Amino acid sequence: MAIERIDKEKCIGCQKCVDACIMDVIRFDETEKKAVIKYPKECYCCYNCEVGCPSGAIYVDPRRLRPITPAWS
Repeated sequence: MAIERIDKEKCIGCQKCVDACIMDVIRFDETEKKAVIKYPKECYCCYNCEVGCPSGAIYVDPRRLRPITPAWS
């Protein structure tokens, strides 16, 4: 798994990570008003969520358990 955690203490609920996620891995929990990892196995390891998080609440592990298959193979 690439996306490892979202720190609930640091998350400010801005939803920038939700908008940045190209694979729809991160969702917004309306009850807690925080981002949650909904589909961790679908993470593409693009780092858009981690880089775009203004509070530094997201950690994406640089190691992937399964390789990304290139389109040309």
